[in-house]
Amino acid sequence: MSVDSLWTTDEVRMLIDERDPGGLIRVGRLSLGWRQAELGARIGCSASTVSRLEQRGRHSDLALLRDAAREVGVPVHVLAASLGLSAPATTKVAPSGPCRAEEDPMRRRTLLSAVGLAAPATLLTGLDDALASGPTGSPVPLDVRLATARAHFDAGHNVRLVKLLPGLFADAHHAARSRQEVSLARLSITYCLASQVLSKIGYYEESRRTADRAAVYADLSGSPLAAAAAAREMSIVLRHLQQPAAAQHRILDAVTKVEATGLKTDAQASAYAQMLCTTSYTAAVAGDRDQALAMISEATRAARYLPHESPDGRIFAVTPATVDLYAVGVHWALGDAGRALNVGRSLRAAQFKTAERKGRMHTDLARAWWRWGKPEQTAAELLAAVRVSPGEVRDRPAIRKIVTELRSRHPHVPGVRELVAAAGARA
Repeated sequence: MSVDSLWTTDEVRMLIDERDPGGLIRVGRLSLGWRQAELGARIGCSASTVSRLEQRGRHSDLALLRDAAREVGVPVHVLAASLGLSAPATTKVAPSGPCRAEEDPMRRRTLLSAVGLAAPATLLTGLDDALASGPTGSPVPLDVRLATARAHFDAGHNVRLVKLLPGLFADAHHAARSRQEVSLARLSITYCLASQVLSKIGYYEESRRTADRAAVYADLSGSPLAAAAAAREMSIVLRHLQQPAAAQHRILDAVTKVEATGLKTDAQASAYAQMLCTTSYTAAVAGDRDQALAMISEATRAARYLPHESPDGRIFAVTPATVDLYAVGVHWALGDAGRALNVGRSLRAAQFKTAERKGRMHTDLARAWWRWGKPEQTAAELLAAVRVSPGEVRDRPAIRKIVTELRSRHPHVPGVRELVAAAGARA
């Protein structure tokens, strides 16, 4: 039987209808004559893990499932169909536990609940309802609405963004049924945006699932930039989940693929610089100083000819100042607060186009001041962040932790009371 005909058999169609991607892995593995241990060795897991992966209803680890599918030759569109990713009614942003075709359960804790106390309770089922009822019929073009959602993220308006996502997902899924590259890429970017906001507010398991969906649709679209964006989000999530080796593998693979485009356009060069920045920071968090410093130096070189203001709509809005800001974070992660602050001295809020980046500049400098034992400067930078993008302090767990420690250890430092109020009750 030819490879192509293997994936059009009645057995495969039945597995797709039954939402059994593990069964597809088994079909592909057996067609190659591999034992479970052989497939496990190729994707970095045990034979028992492969056995669980092949069981119906045991596919919570979408990243591992996708790696196994790629290894045994399951076409991306076949895998996507078996996961229910091609129809809005069966697509979930944050599924959990067994997913049987006859039950198709939906956890009520969707990405809308991820903003916790900041989100009205009436929003908690908004995404479920949107996907179940199909397209919204909005007269506003999808590109415009996605740009608006992106603008909310850039402004640090995380709650407003979350309110827009249900309808945006419903319509993006409906448009993606055309199977056109641009529609699939747009859906992938929508999932990337959801992953970004979920990571920012500390919901990493949910973010991992949305990042994996972004990767599936990026593969379907064939867009190297959409694939790079999805790989970056997954790498960030894996880093937060204390899986540095997996994070580095994912981002280095993305670097190679972006570099293979030839970097002939500013968009491709921006993607390359962004991948290097993410690689550098991931290495720094893992304690790999040589790799971290080499990658941030290469990112600086890659970005030196980029415009100082990124055009609207670019997937990777990287500028030379963006790379310098990453360098601050890299040196902080390596434990060198003094060098981080030295790099940060050249940065000004005016160099960044969005409130989110301006706020991030201030919080990154605050982290460096805090590590250096300077509570007054820490509080001053955090107050500056609050004034340009309150969500950078209110919604990020790591920054709220610094506010909590300031309140506990340095309650009389100017601005601490204001910071506690800005961070909310959870500070």
